[in-house]
Amino acid sequence: MLIVIKVAAFLLWVNFLPPLANIIWGDRFNRSIDGGRLWFDQHPIFGDHKTIRGALVSLLGGTAVAPLLGVDLPVAAAAALLAMAGDLLSSFIKRRQNMPSGGNAIVLDQFFESLLPTLFLRGFLHLSWIQVLVILLCFIPVAYLGSGFWNFIMFRPPLKNYPRLIRSTVRLREWRACHTPLARWQTLLNLSSFLTYEVLYSWFFKLTGLQEKGLQNGLDVRVVEQTFYFPDLPRSFDGFRILLLTDLHLDGLPGLTEELTRHIRDMKVDLCLFGGDIRMKTYGPMAPCLRRLRRLLPHVRSQHGIFGVLGNHDCIEMAVDLEETGLIMLINDSWEISSSGESIWLVGLDDPHYYRTDDSERACRGIPDQGFKIFLAHSPEAYKAAANCKSRLYLCGHTHGGQICLPGRGPILTNSRAPRFTAVGRWQYKDMTGYTSRGAGSSGVPLRFNCPGEICLITLRRGTEPGK
Repeated sequence: MLIVIKVAAFLLWVNFLPPLANIIWGDRFNRSIDGGRLWFDQHPIFGDHKTIRGALVSLLGGTAVAPLLGVDLPVAAAAALLAMAGDLLSSFIKRRQNMPSGGNAIVLDQFFESLLPTLFLRGFLHLSWIQVLVILLCFIPVAYLGSGFWNFIMFRPPLKNYPRLIRSTVRLREWRACHTPLARWQTLLNLSSFLTYEVLYSWFFKLTGLQEKGLQNGLDVRVVEQTFYFPDLPRSFDGFRILLLTDLHLDGLPGLTEELTRHIRDMKVDLCLFGGDIRMKTYGPMAPCLRRLRRLLPHVRSQHGIFGVLGNHDCIEMAVDLEETGLIMLINDSWEISSSGESIWLVGLDDPHYYRTDDSERACRGIPDQGFKIFLAHSPEAYKAAANCKSRLYLCGHTHGGQICLPGRGPILTNSRAPRFTAVGRWQYKDMTGYTSRGAGSSGVPLRFNCPGEICLITLRRGTEPGK
């Protein structure tokens, strides 16, 4: 019986390593095995979820536990390779059945990746056919239930009616963050917040004499102008101007609201977008930031309205209050903007960083397939899903451009699972153009170094960029 448990545990370990690597490294080193190529039926060979990185970590991790299995290293390595080969075979079959990459199919997902290595190990471990059957019967349901639980914990899919019917139960941690008695416990248990704010801010910057300079830098907000060219932009939107304000953290730095007002009060734009994170902390009272927002919004002059999305500092109950201030909140939803008989669509995603409740497909429902789409999300982490929905422009923030940067070296930390090329400024992914704002406010510590805050003024142009 012990050898059955060992083999089943080995298979579960090899199966667990690829998603664990995804949590640790995100999209880094994450190249698909099939390279995006299509089979003769014009469907992917394996799909984006089967990566070289995942195969390598399974191989190395499976080889490392050879002593626990009681076999030589080459035998364990071969068994791990066969498990990955079986996993690829299941994916190949699922793609031929037109099943989406990453979708769960009980038995099919687990059968080959457990059968092939178990048959291989049978000769080395002297397994009986009954033991082989028991291993499969142990592995298949545990792996399936584990995969479902893992996806629920890590990705927390929203309820089916979530895009417009906002419920606190959908994002429980947000609900808890909105209630001060519960937030007190969160404050004590939030080690990362304690280390960042209490240690770095209260001690390091004070002791080094940099606090005052950092506070001054935090109020040095600059207007950054960007022009984006699109050959398929509707003609009536040529010259369309968008004001992007994100990561305001209005209650974190005295004087910031007045500084923002000074910049925007003379601006006339066609559209104003708020990219989330109105509040300084991820917990506690909402009223201070909302009071400052109410002072700021009357100075925004936007022809087609003011729209916003939730960030990881904005709890779900803030949505109603934000709409009362004048924002139109897009929570996995879209909005058609029309001019002279032509239209573009603004798609607003829920927070893809902490709560991971973004749903691009649902947000794009009802939009014509060839419609010109602008995605607004709090962070760049939904960029692949937006590109799959044929977004032309992706606007976000969250990273603060690093907020504290070394001179000429860019951000030290980005606090994002997306690749570093999406961390700040303009970037490109397939046919989609992206822009990650440095944000206007400061997070964690109300200080900035070598990374001034920004208000972004975007102009859309029809055509190709000069010089390209």
